[in-house]
Amino acid sequence: MRRLIAAFLVIGLIAAACGDDESEITLDELNVAYFLEWPTANQVAQAEKTYDEELGVTVNWIPFASGGDMAQAMESGDIDISYSQGLTPFANFVTGGSDLLLVGVAVAYADADNCVAHPDYGVTKENAAQTLTGQSIYTPLGNVTHFKLLKMLEHLGVDTDTVELIQSEGGPAAVAALDTGNVAMACAFGGAVNAMIANGGNLVMTGSEQEDIGIRVFDIISTTGTFAAEHPAAITAFLQVTEDANRAYNEDRDPFIDTIATAAGMDRASTIALLDAFSFPERDAQLSDAWLGGTVQSVMKEQMDFFVEQGEIDSALASYDDFIDTSFLEAVN
Repeated sequence: MRRLIAAFLVIGLIAAACGDDESEITLDELNVAYFLEWPTANQVAQAEKTYDEELGVTVNWIPFASGGDMAQAMESGDIDISYSQGLTPFANFVTGGSDLLLVGVAVAYADADNCVAHPDYGVTKENAAQTLTGQSIYTPLGNVTHFKLLKMLEHLGVDTDTVELIQSEGGPAAVAALDTGNVAMACAFGGAVNAMIANGGNLVMTGSEQEDIGIRVFDIISTTGTFAAEHPAAITAFLQVTEDANRAYNEDRDPFIDTIATAAGMDRASTIALLDAFSFPERDAQLSDAWLGGTVQSVMKEQMDFFVEQGEIDSALASYDDFIDTSFLEAVN
């Protein structure tokens, strides 16, 4: 019965999206970008193929190393939807003229994205201005981890002109880079942060301390304007399945932990450690002023203006309102 109801739901979504217009292009399969070692509530629906059932197409889940890579794949047409793309690479790409569209909030987190110092360098928030001078830091560039790092260094009084930033190749590479002792600090997200701490590293600032200086960290659900225009019912149905998974998780996550861990490629303990740092806002919360009603747009503007100040990009847009479309989420029940 549940599947029958779901089938009628998708038919209804398609009808609502198309009305009397028969112009929506047929979708043969859906390619979705996501991160491994990044456990999320919707991975239950991913593992159980609920997305495939509800959308009526094969959904291919393709792992990526960064939000920037996701953006490039969407630009090239290889990816249709990115789940849990970082806000910062999204904002960077639309600032540069990309046809990307933000349609939802995936996950909010603070401690799950951070920079870990090598124990031999003795870096703390009290002495960072001295101990990081002339040192190398291994970090992703152009994403929220990079933004957090620069904001943290600014707050701690570190002269960024004296610090070498080395482009990260992903979480495992960050762990390996810190282990060598050749870098004073490495920045990453997900299981890599826990691994670096377990190997003896220390946080220079906690996620809560970073939030206290105004750093907001969350990932988004994105697509391209072209794909959204051609397949509006698919976007809404994808968000509906995600919403159902978030609600079930938020009500009682315990039955889903093992499924999420398997889908994320992690063990149970590591999965729980990350999920404890995550929250999955539901539809009404996402549509509120705290999220897509204004805050997300403001955070994008703040981040891009900051990158301009740091000399990372030439200019920011006057507004990022046009790159957020809540109509698909509004159609979710």
